[in-house]
Amino acid sequence: MSIRPIRRLIKSKPTLEGAGVHLRRAFGFGNTTEFDPFLLLDDFRNDVPADYLAGFPWHPHRGIETITYVLAGTVDHGDSMGHAGTIGSGDVQWMTAGRGIIHQEMPKGDAAGRMHGFQLWANLPSALKMTAPRYQEVASRDIPEITNDDGTQVRVVCGTFWGKKGPVDGIAADPIYLDVTVPAGRRATLPVETTRHAFAYVFSGDGKFCDASEPLAVPTESVGWLDTTPPPDAENRSLVLFDRGDEVVVQAGEDGVRFLLVSGKPLGEPVAWYGPIVMNTQQELQQAFSELHEGTFLKS
Repeated sequence: MSIRPIRRLIKSKPTLEGAGVHLRRAFGFGNTTEFDPFLLLDDFRNDVPADYLAGFPWHPHRGIETITYVLAGTVDHGDSMGHAGTIGSGDVQWMTAGRGIIHQEMPKGDAAGRMHGFQLWANLPSALKMTAPRYQEVASRDIPEITNDDGTQVRVVCGTFWGKKGPVDGIAADPIYLDVTVPAGRRATLPVETTRHAFAYVFSGDGKFCDASEPLAVPTESVGWLDTTPPPDAENRSLVLFDRGDEVVVQAGEDGVRFLLVSGKPLGEPVAWYGPIVMNTQQELQQAFSELHEGTFLKS
């Protein structure tokens, strides 16, 4: 087994989106080759209602899939296909925009004013850019949870992990999307297929992710990576981008650590991207915006 080296440790950056929602962006709207097939990760945890209630009014998407995972509060949503609903704490909404959809997402806080969650964008391969749009809405109770012998807890949102299969299926990027909690002081080893791109996003506590690059290329029980040059400490709102290998190793801090662990098979295709539209060529991108202007964006 080979521990995945840490390619980069990134702190998410404050940004404004929608009608003025304050959130933090872990990555996106730049060169996302290292994250392929993923395009963007937003952390929309906020405890100030005035900073999120304006929400994300009607806007288009084409060529991508969006994954919304709510931890606290609720998000009301509606779309051009006539769907409407609300996702709450622990729920997931996976939207395949495909050939085009117009929708809105309006967050509402819980009784304490908290609106916590994440949105991840996954790219669609060229062959599926113009597929029919669809939703998968998953209630918290339907997401399997596993507790390992060392106390590590994993919610399997998508993909198969430790023998459990998540409820979201049929996703082009074939992602594995996990919500992982490691108890204080514990060391957890999590398998990740070598061919996948993978990252972790810490959102509670802190932990040290083993960096298998020199001088820690060959960890052994006799030496132990914790006894050599210490790996980087990943705190709240930190993203860890991994290099290749087949497992991720983390040592939880004194308050434990909770993080998203996401991996997917890279598409290796060109990306032409402007705002909510992601295609393969500039011509396709220009066509999409022309259709928006002409009122022909939505396909029957």
